[in-house]
Amino acid sequence: MDPMFAMPFIKATRDVLAATAAMDVVAGAPYVKRDKTASGSVSALIGITGDKKGSFSISFEKSTAVHIVKRMLGDDIEDILADVQDAMGEITNMISGHARVGLVGMGLKLQGSTPSVIMGDNHTITCKTSSAAIAIPFSCEAGAFTLEFCFD
Repeated sequence: MDPMFAMPFIKATRDVLAATAAMDVVAGAPYVKRDKTASGSVSALIGITGDKKGSFSISFEKSTAVHIVKRMLGDDIEDILADVQDAMGEITNMISGHARVGLVGMGLKLQGSTPSVIMGDNHTITCKTSSAAIAIPFSCEAGAFTLEFCFD
């Protein structure tokens, strides 16, 4: 997989979290993910179709997800579980949409499914493609999180 595909995901993540949670995020070096275990306890996953098929996900530690949601909602969280699930799904959907716009400029037209949110320690994310997932670690004031994508 072309490492240049990571650039639209990095830009989208920075832009979306700056706009929705007033947070600056720093991307680490992308790497090939060798296992299926999610890097956090809250993950949102989107299936990808179109010119390529695959998936896109973001995994957060619970404390990181809660911090981001509080920044988005101004500490006005009523049901922490439901609010975190909804917000992580929406953030992932927005990042996916922005990244897909960037990928169009690279010659790829992709569509995304509705996000699924998985919560719990040591859950797995399976990339149903023949290519390995590319992972991009991020850090911010809320903590660390990891974005993953894979396409066939």
